[in-house]
Amino acid sequence: MNWDDVRIFLAVARAGQILGAARRLGLNHATVSRRISALEQALGVKLVDRQTTGTELTPEGERFLRTADEMEAGMIAARADLAPDAEGVSGTVRIGAPDGFGVAWLAPRLGRLARDHPGLTIQLVPVPRSFSLSRREADIAITMERPAEGRLVAGKLVDYTLSLYASRDYATQSGLPFGPGDIAGHRLVGYVPDLVISPALDYAGEMAPDWRSSFEISSALGQMEAVRAGAGLGILHSYIARHHDDLVAVEGFPQIRRAYWIVYHETLKPLRRIQAVVKFIQEQVEGDRSSFL
Repeated sequence: MNWDDVRIFLAVARAGQILGAARRLGLNHATVSRRISALEQALGVKLVDRQTTGTELTPEGERFLRTADEMEAGMIAARADLAPDAEGVSGTVRIGAPDGFGVAWLAPRLGRLARDHPGLTIQLVPVPRSFSLSRREADIAITMERPAEGRLVAGKLVDYTLSLYASRDYATQSGLPFGPGDIAGHRLVGYVPDLVISPALDYAGEMAPDWRSSFEISSALGQMEAVRAGAGLGILHSYIARHHDDLVAVEGFPQIRRAYWIVYHETLKPLRRIQAVVKFIQEQVEGDRSSFL
């Protein structure tokens, strides 16, 4: 059995399609398909069902995926142990993060990390979605909850707060409510409930039991821009909103408290580039901890 064939199988299993795996590996579609067939022939079983919409692992493929994951972890650990300085802080690290934290807070800071490590390529994917670390959709993920399952390494980054905000123009034209019971009649900007990626982000009822959004946006930054434009009241990340002079916090409402976690797959723990990025993010958060509350 050829390790390169196993590596290609892992890419196909994680991408869910041969074309996506080929792009990620820098190979052509035919080569990937041929190497999967060679692995199946070597093992004497069918691992992948090829479909018009992508690929699906057979039951044998699912079982072999666990073995392939362990093989990959062993290879990574062996390289780190036998040649600890050979890799250096180089290669590509993809970070998945919520758009608020990723765009407004993390993106302005990652340039320093790139300057410190010229051989490192950082990919920041700041979108309001969850990332599968087992499928390598990201190497590192910033999440709102500690993962309950999977072979993952997780550490709490920081607590943060959300508060009710309005634009100064809205406050002048429409006035502000005095508390949760006074919110009726005000235009409310919120999230799209069925697109919430985590139960921790379904928090409108904590701000006001009768919250009913008239304008729903799936992006936290989109909600903030709508509130700034006077579309209505909105529940915004305090560490972002307080930097905008055209926004005012609405008094008489509770602060909502949540947390960010930094998570990566345990097989990546020996990689210096992963540890360098994780350490950088942790240090940056620690230095700015007070701004999140």
